[in-house]
Amino acid sequence: MTALGAVFRPQLAPERLRSVARIADGTGLEELWLWEDCFREGGISTAAAALAWTERVRVGVGLLPVPLRNVAITAMEVASLHRMFPGRAIVGVGHGVQDWMGQVGARVESPVTLLREHLVALRALLGGERVTTDGRYVRLDDVGLDWPPADRGSGVLAGATGPRSLRLTGEAADGTILTAATNAEGVREALRLVQEGREAAGRGEGPHQLVVYLLAATGADADARLRAELVAEGLGSVPDLGVAGDAGAVAKAVERLAEAGADTVVLQPTGDEPDPEGFVRFVAEEVRPLVP
Repeated sequence: MTALGAVFRPQLAPERLRSVARIADGTGLEELWLWEDCFREGGISTAAAALAWTERVRVGVGLLPVPLRNVAITAMEVASLHRMFPGRAIVGVGHGVQDWMGQVGARVESPVTLLREHLVALRALLGGERVTTDGRYVRLDDVGLDWPPADRGSGVLAGATGPRSLRLTGEAADGTILTAATNAEGVREALRLVQEGREAAGRGEGPHQLVVYLLAATGADADARLRAELVAEGLGSVPDLGVAGDAGAVAKAVERLAEAGADTVVLQPTGDEPDPEGFVRFVAEEVRPLVP
């Protein structure tokens, strides 16, 4: 079965998260996803709050920009979430938006090298290993977590867009997060590249979670809001991106991504969504029953 989620976009003030998270939990939505967009809201802090306010919904962070964090801090925070809320935290890491990284003095010459080093060290630390490494960007000297996740199989996802990064997620991550700029054909191509990376690393067998965001709008002005956001993001000419309409139209768009290989589809409201709580209810109560 395709898992379904919704995004709490960081254009919303942090104090709005509580009501959205509780509605997600109460309506039976499987996943609520958060973003760490500069310079809005912290991913770990908002995830911890959302998990504490709820009982069952899984909370994803997609994603944490690795240039902003020492990998040991990332591991400590992620492990704490896994231990406090077993089975409910999903964490992804990635390059981050390079312009934002430049604004804070964290832009690196090789984002792919940094992400590879970060992923390898992070997965080892969360797996309970002691790590010593002297890489180009990641340097650890006999570091191990006192409190690694009780479930050593807690995976780390990575966000990617370009071919090198997609191959890297197959090589070094437990799953891949694709942006809402990915249509069904893009999902198929991404899966091909991820699988190339897995095979090159000798990881060809076993699960690899694929999460895809889908920009969605509903209501009387849905088409106009969707089109405006796509144009603003420079995606107006890309075919088959996003969906506007009722639950049936949204469910069909979800199914197209699932058929292309998505394991989880996360519905992303437009930045000007007038009713975030209502959007979550719509996803859980109207779209979910129509998605196999």
